Amino acid sequence: MKKKTLKIATFNINGIRTRLPALLAWLEREAPDVVCLQELKTIDSGFPIDEIHAAGYGAIWHGQKSWNGVAILARDTDPIEARRGLPGAEDDTQSRYLEAAVQGVLVACLYLPNGNPQPGPKFDYKLAWFERLIRHAKGLFDSGHPVVLAGDYNVVPTDEDIYNTRSWLKDALLQPESRECYRRLLAQGWTDALRARYPEERIYTFWDYFRQHWQTNSGLRIDHLLLSADLAPRLKDAGVDRWVRGEPHASDHAPTWVVLDMARRK
Repeated sequence: MKKKTLKIATFNINGIRTRLPALLAWLEREAPDVVCLQELKTIDSGFPIDEIHAAGYGAIWHGQKSWNGVAILARDTDPIEARRGLPGAEDDTQSRYLEAAVQGVLVACLYLPNGNPQPGPKFDYKLAWFERLIRHAKGLFDSGHPVVLAGDYNVVPTDEDIYNTRSWLKDALLQPESRECYRRLLAQGWTDALRARYPEERIYTFWDYFRQHWQTNSGLRIDHLLLSADLAPRLKDAGVDRWVRGEPHASDHAPTWVVLDMARRK
């Protein structure tokens, strides 16, 4: 039976084995229906599927040793995998993209390359990956299906999405090329759910481990959930579970989520 509301979250876990207790505590307290995880930092066989099942979630995942890795979790059901990896570069071995159908919605989980240091090959890879995402996303949007593009985009869209640009001016997350790619993606028609819910407020999803940035709320907004035209009118709420970032041994990201009213008529 389809749910009347659907809570979809994205969370860069920054090591699922290390932070499994924190993940399970969050799942129990907040009970999201769908979860997109990034930076698993484990091979496929290291994914803690038994513990995830015990928490009431089915899952698909695409792991990679020490780096990257993405997963999609679904409460009380199994996600139906639709795609593993972005099209356009079959020789790309980095685990950064996964798609699944859950409760009538196509959920895409992405971990966009960081791109540092820039300029250089890592920044070139970031922009090339972004171009592939833009091409693929256009097809998803034009399909007319309900789609959510959720994940760690490693892009600060505007200066309103960071506490202060001064020490980040050379960072790949703020470069004009990165921001232009994000703007081009939105221009396809996607709705940035968190910014739509809070158009005037500074909302952060990431606080790094340096210089007391969490304690001083010196954050960045780099985790985004983009909604297709079918889903944008169904946006009921969006937010960030900041309490997770304040727990011991936390990830430097906090879970970011939307609630969609799936009973609403189009």
